[in-house]
Amino acid sequence: MRTAIALFLAIMAISHMGAQPKRAFTIADLYRVQSVSGLNLSPDGKTLAFAVTKKDLKAHKSATAIQIMNLVAKGAPAFKPMTEGKSSGAQYSPDGKWIYYNGTATTLDDDGKENKTPQVFRCNVATGAVEQVTQYQLGVSGAVLSPDGNLLAFAAQVYPDLGGADGKANAERARKRAEGPVQGHIADKLLYRHWTDYADGKYSHIIVYNIAAKTYVDVTPGEYVTPTFGNTPGFAFSPDSKELCYVSNHTAHPEANTNCDLYIVPVTGGQARCITAANEAWDGDPAYSPDGKYIAYRTQAVPGHESDRFRLALYDRATGAKTLLTENLDNWVDAYKWMPDSRTIYFIVEETGEKPLYKVDIKSGKWAKVIPDRAIFDFAVAPDGYIYYTYSTTGKPVALYRSKDGRKEQQLTFLNQKLEDEVDIRPSEVMWVDGSDGAKIECFVVKPHNFDPAKKYPLVINVHGGPQMQWLNSFRGDWQVYPGAGYVVAYPNPHGSTGYGQAFTTAISGDWGGKPYQDVMAVTEALSKLPYVDATRMGAMGWSYGGYFMNWLQGHEHPFKCLASMMGLYDLRSMWGATEELWFPNFDLKGQPWNSDLYQKFSPSNYVSNFKTPTLIITGERDYRVSYTQSLQYFSVLQTLGIPSRLIIFSNDGHWPDELNSMPVYYNAHLEWFHKYLGGDPAPWDTKKMMDNDVQY
Repeated sequence: MRTAIALFLAIMAISHMGAQPKRAFTIADLYRVQSVSGLNLSPDGKTLAFAVTKKDLKAHKSATAIQIMNLVAKGAPAFKPMTEGKSSGAQYSPDGKWIYYNGTATTLDDDGKENKTPQVFRCNVATGAVEQVTQYQLGVSGAVLSPDGNLLAFAAQVYPDLGGADGKANAERARKRAEGPVQGHIADKLLYRHWTDYADGKYSHIIVYNIAAKTYVDVTPGEYVTPTFGNTPGFAFSPDSKELCYVSNHTAHPEANTNCDLYIVPVTGGQARCITAANEAWDGDPAYSPDGKYIAYRTQAVPGHESDRFRLALYDRATGAKTLLTENLDNWVDAYKWMPDSRTIYFIVEETGEKPLYKVDIKSGKWAKVIPDRAIFDFAVAPDGYIYYTYSTTGKPVALYRSKDGRKEQQLTFLNQKLEDEVDIRPSEVMWVDGSDGAKIECFVVKPHNFDPAKKYPLVINVHGGPQMQWLNSFRGDWQVYPGAGYVVAYPNPHGSTGYGQAFTTAISGDWGGKPYQDVMAVTEALSKLPYVDATRMGAMGWSYGGYFMNWLQGHEHPFKCLASMMGLYDLRSMWGATEELWFPNFDLKGQPWNSDLYQKFSPSNYVSNFKTPTLIITGERDYRVSYTQSLQYFSVLQTLGIPSRLIIFSNDGHWPDELNSMPVYYNAHLEWFHKYLGGDPAPWDTKKMMDNDVQY
C-alpha cells in the first residue's frame, strides 16, 4: 500500500513539474482571439458555411474568411477555407454549388482613381473559383440571395431624385460633394445625420439586382430610409422570389418615434403595401415561412419605447391575421429561424445573463427551451436534428458547437486552443444582491490572475450602457484585461437590464439616477465586504449610459477612488438637442427639456458642487448618438475645479472606438488610470505615446 501511495505521489510530482503555469492575460492577447460567426447551412444540410475572423494588432488589420465544414464525414467534422481577406455573409445557392458572400472590390473611376467598395462575390464549392457578381458603384450592404438564385437584394445609400437604379450618377454626385471646394452639410429636416455620418440628402434604399440580366431596380423609392437603422438586413424574399417584405418608417417625424412598419413590394418594383399599419409601435425583422403561408416578424407594443419587449409574431398572408407567439414569454426575442417544415421556429431569448435557444410550434403556440444556460450568438438547425451554434463564456472565447436538443454538446472549432493553453482566461462567478424595490440584482464577478483568497485586491465595477441591455456570461476584453492586471472585476445587471422581465427593464425609464443607482450602490457594498476585496481601492467605469452613470456618481455619494467615463452624458438638456434619435430621450426622460423636469433632476451637470473624484474621459468626435461635446463640457468643469482628469478624443470614431486602432488605447488608458489610483499592475504602454503613434505593439 505504501509503495502504491509513493508511486502515485511521484507521478503527481512529475506531472506538476511538467505543467507550465499560465501567464496573465494582456491587451495583446485580446487580439489573438479568433471568432466564429455567420452560420449558414447548405440546402442538403450536409455542409455548414461560417466566417472566421482574425486580428493583427501590430498591423492594425483584421481578416475574415469563409470556411465550410463537412457535417456528414466520418469522425470529427473538418472544415476548409473557401475565401480570403474581408468576406462575410455566406449564403448557399439553391443548388448548393455556390456560396455567395460580401467582399471588397477595387475599381478605377474615370480619372483613374482607385476605389474600394463592398460588393457581392460567389465561390464555387467544388473548385474554389471566385467570381464577382455585382459591380454597383455605390457599394452593396446586407445582400440577400433570392430562393430561386436569380436575384440579389441589397441596401445602398442613394439620392432619391436620381433613383437607385443609376449607381454611376449617384456615385458621381457623392464624389463631387466629397472632393469639391465647398465642404459642409445642409438640412431641411431632422435625421440629417446618424451614428457617424451625415445624410447629405441620401437615403438607404433596397436595390434588386437581376444576376443574369445585370439590371438594378430601386424597389423603395422616395425620401424614406429603408431598411430602417439597426435592422440587418431588414428585408426578405418570398419563397417564390416574386416579392420582398421590408421594414421602413414612413411617418413625418421618424426621428421622434419608433413606428416602423412592414411593407410588401414586387421584386420588379411598384406600389408597396403596409401590413402592420394598425400597430403604432415597432415591427421588423421579417422572414417568410418556407411554404409561403406566413411572414414571421418581431414586434413591440408600446409606441416610442425602443426597449419595449420584442415579441415573435406571425402574419397570415392569406387572411392578414396576426398572431403573437411569445406573448407569455416575458423577455426579449432576438434572432430566429424557420424550420423547413414551416411548423417550428427556433429563436434566442435574453434571459438572466444568458441567451438560451427556444423553439415554438406555430399551431399550438407552445414554446420550450432547447439549449439553456448559454449566451448563444448564432445557430443553424440541420435536417438530422443537430443544432449548430456559437457561444462564449466569460472564461472561454467563442467557438462552434453542436448538440441534439441541448444534449451531449460537442465543441467543433478550437481556434483559440493555443491561447487558452498559454493564458489565464478568467471565468466569472455569480452573486445575487438585494437591490431597490426588493429586486434581486445579478452580478458577475471575475477574480484576478493568480488569485489568492488570503490577499486583498482592488475592485473595478463596470456599469453597462443601453441602458436597456444586459451583461452576459460571455467573453469580453474588459473581463480579462483588468483581472490580468490584478483587479477584481464586477459587472452587475441593475434595473433597466434586459433578461429579468420587461417590468424590470422598463423601470429605468424616467428614473435614470434612481433605482439603478441604488442597485449599484447595494452591489458595491456587498462586494466591499468580500474578504478578498480591498474596500479602500475601488473604482468604477462605464460606457454610454454607463458613462452617464459615472458622471451621476460624480455628483452623488459613492465609495470610489476614481472613475472612468466613456461616451457619457453630462448635460441632459444639451444632449437632447444634439442626439439624432430623439425618440429615446423623449421616452426615457418623459418629454423634452421644456416640458419634463427629468432633464434637470437627472442631469449630472446640476450637481457640480459635489464633484471631487478623479476621472478619465474618453469620447469619439463622430459620435452623433451622444455628442462628444458632452465630454468636453464635463472635462472643462473638472479641470476648472482642479479635479484630476484626462480627456481622450478619438477623431474618427463614433459611439464605439475602432476595434483595432482605438480600443488598445482605451484599455491602456484605463490600466494607467487604475494603476495610478487603485494600485494594480502598470499599463504595458504609455498612452500619450500611443496617441502619438509612437508605440510598437
